[in-house]
Amino acid sequence: MAATNTSFDSVPIEIKCKIPASLILVNNHASVPNLYVAVKVIVRIIFVLLNNIYCIPTYCVWMLMLLPLRKLYPTLYWKMEGLFFHWLLAMVTMWSWTAGYDIVEVGDDIRVCLDNRTLVVVNHQSTSDVPMLMSNFNARPGVLPNIMWIMDWIFKLTNFGIVSIIHQDFFILSGRKQRDKGIKELRTHLRESYIPRKRKLMVLFPEGGFLRKRREASQRYAVKNNLPVLNYVTLPRLGAFHAIIDELTPLQTTKYGSGNESHFDYEDTVIAGVSNSDRLQWILDITVAYPDAVPLDLPTIIMGYRRPCKTYLCYRLYPSSQVPRDHENMTKWLFDRWVEKEKMLETFYQTGEFPYENYCSSTKPMPPLLVHQDCLRFFILHIFFIASSYVHYQLFVYLWRFL
Repeated sequence: MAATNTSFDSVPIEIKCKIPASLILVNNHASVPNLYVAVKVIVRIIFVLLNNIYCIPTYCVWMLMLLPLRKLYPTLYWKMEGLFFHWLLAMVTMWSWTAGYDIVEVGDDIRVCLDNRTLVVVNHQSTSDVPMLMSNFNARPGVLPNIMWIMDWIFKLTNFGIVSIIHQDFFILSGRKQRDKGIKELRTHLRESYIPRKRKLMVLFPEGGFLRKRREASQRYAVKNNLPVLNYVTLPRLGAFHAIIDELTPLQTTKYGSGNESHFDYEDTVIAGVSNSDRLQWILDITVAYPDAVPLDLPTIIMGYRRPCKTYLCYRLYPSSQVPRDHENMTKWLFDRWVEKEKMLETFYQTGEFPYENYCSSTKPMPPLLVHQDCLRFFILHIFFIASSYVHYQLFVYLWRFL
């Protein structure tokens, strides 16, 4: 791996990120007969299609049947919806797990933040980032039922879009012309959905797009504005991050960079009617790193044609009160985190190890640990979704004949 060059013209991983899928298939399976790979790909595609057919409609039908509870007992309805949502995401987890794409977590211990309102900010490399996060959180009880995803509006048009609509995730509008409208709608969604539904984690990709698509524009912007030129991440956008912090965190009593960032006043601070229990408590910064700087993607996860590998997630946890409230210092704070991501990823791609001890806030950060999944739970959930699909089908047949 070549050393990182901060000049605009040098992008050391550009070639690696553009390796055709067919070439990856040949290289990673050089010792495996092509016929076996082809059969494996076909079987997995059929399985994933069937899995979608008997899982997503079943989730929607259950939510339709439970709809009266939304008016009569809303707390019970959303608790049950969260449970079904978790079970559905467990199916997505199973796709990557059965392909041998494991998760290794390292860094700060995040157990302290999982039961509190937490903004999760993640670098965005490819379409596999979300499934990898799902796989990671699936292994932790109670996380996925209470999570809110912030994603591009185009996701609403996918097969999983209806699930996110029911779960009340947020679809943000892309493009400069729609940006202000999108941020305004996000603020409204926080007040009318995230807080009332008692969600905990909220996942945001501040870069606003995949690394391979945004890197060149990010580097041009960095050169023009005398900012660090990044190769492994792109400069984050501030709009959604600023709106979330502004809506859900207390005012800061010290200035960022003064050396006293750890001392802030939470008491007697009122933010747009947000109570203490509804305030954002933590910022969880997750750095996603793929082996050899070649990201997985959704087609790879579905077909499983790449060799089994480990994706690393590095955690860094900050109290929300450490984030400055003024625009200039908030931008600097977020940019600083991304520059640190760049350095960590550079070291990881060169050595295969995360320098987490130099960047985590805790004195005893967590060493690399493999995230384990429950095979028996996957089997039971499959039985549940298949049985539910059969019951729903029989119910529709009966109603059709009755009508």
